[in-house]
Amino acid sequence: MHALNWVVVAAAVGMSGVSSTVISADAPAKGTGFISVKASEIKWVDAPSVGPGAKIAILEGDPKAAAPFTMRLKLPPNLKIGVHTHPAVERVTVLAGSFHFATGDKYDPAKAATYRIGDGFFVPVGMPMFGFAGKEDTVLQIHGVGPWGIHYLDPADAPKKK
Repeated sequence: MHALNWVVVAAAVGMSGVSSTVISADAPAKGTGFISVKASEIKWVDAPSVGPGAKIAILEGDPKAAAPFTMRLKLPPNLKIGVHTHPAVERVTVLAGSFHFATGDKYDPAKAATYRIGDGFFVPVGMPMFGFAGKEDTVLQIHGVGPWGIHYLDPADAPKKK
């Protein structure tokens, strides 16, 4: 019943090459380590493991690797993310819109706190959590050390694959 079915975001959205859309291709070759991200140049791709209409952009690193990463999630209004866990500490900052979030193994919107632009939270490895976007498009920035993935406690909560 509790078989792990980690859905690694990298595999779910086919991120090969996504990071190069916001990182200068020659920066790593020159060894500078400098990464520049301009919001107007971010290339978003579908994130089906998060939910319908969700988009992801990898800004730094590779979330499936055991290394630092930074990514953004763009969520459509009212998108529900069922109870799930992650295999890495999740550090979240709201960049646009609002996000309603709570920890716990039962989805209960009444327990969710509202996080607005500039707010953030940190979730330990394996802690059950859930959330939903506000009435507007929401953008979250997530960073941590991979490998990152998402495991829905109830498989029925996992978004349907196309």
